[in-house]
Amino acid sequence: MNLEELQRTMGAAVMQPLTPEEEMQQHDITGRWGGRAMQEVASEFIAPNDRLTAFERLEIYNRQYWFRLQSAFVEDFSGLRAVVGVERFEALTNAYLAAHPSRSFTLRNLGSKLLDWLSQNPQYAGRRLALALDVVRVEWACIEAFDNAENAPLSVDEVAAVGADSRLALQPYVRLLALQYPADDFVLDMHRHQTRESSEAGTRHESQEEEPYRPLRLHKRATWLAVHRADLSLYYRRLSRAEYLTLCALRDGQTLAQAIEAGFADSRQTPGAQINLLRSWFANWAQLGWICKPTESVSKEA
Repeated sequence: MNLEELQRTMGAAVMQPLTPEEEMQQHDITGRWGGRAMQEVASEFIAPNDRLTAFERLEIYNRQYWFRLQSAFVEDFSGLRAVVGVERFEALTNAYLAAHPSRSFTLRNLGSKLLDWLSQNPQYAGRRLALALDVVRVEWACIEAFDNAENAPLSVDEVAAVGADSRLALQPYVRLLALQYPADDFVLDMHRHQTRESSEAGTRHESQEEEPYRPLRLHKRATWLAVHRADLSLYYRRLSRAEYLTLCALRDGQTLAQAIEAGFADSRQTPGAQINLLRSWFANWAQLGWICKPTESVSKEA
């Protein structure tokens, strides 16, 4: 093997899913090596030592790779874990990662397909599918809001020049969500619990057990949410349906007039009340730096 072949072979072996007992597969299940025994495969590019066989040495890396992915998944989707329970979450994690293995140098993108996958595999969420999907939406939005790009916001003069035919854009880090449940309350409550447990861990007596998290009981309530960042911190901001629809239309490249029409399409408010709302929204958006110029690609598509 040359270096590239060795790297690809090692990578494929390490990324092979573990058994249900979290051990390395005895035989190739990917088809890469024709179903051969992994002991035989490992011996072709790994030397044994006086304590471990080639298979055992490879198994260490195989297990640690998957343990790291599982750990990252718990960190990113701890809210989902609280909704579905520990055992179901472990099964969900392994099934999802087998279907969508990591394909990036960073674990940031590990859960990028989780929402679609869980929608197509509802058995892993049990009876709380709708809430589970909303929690995934919030947790993935947090990941995107934390490190998505930030463009230069509109200046005061640019804001003053905005007209009905203007096309504006939303900062890439602002994520808009339409939820069936107030899932932001759930995620916030769980994170407060985790923070409290972390701060108390150093003072807890060895005989004292960690207090288990008891999830909030949420009732269905249509919720519109913006997840965004400011000063390297994440924030949730509740929106009215009209504000949410207006922002979505702006994000999608519609003119300001079209966006306002979309936002108030079903509204029974008077024109005067709508104008006051728009003034308030734009003041908040400008203060938060949410509005920016559309990129060239968005402008051409629109």
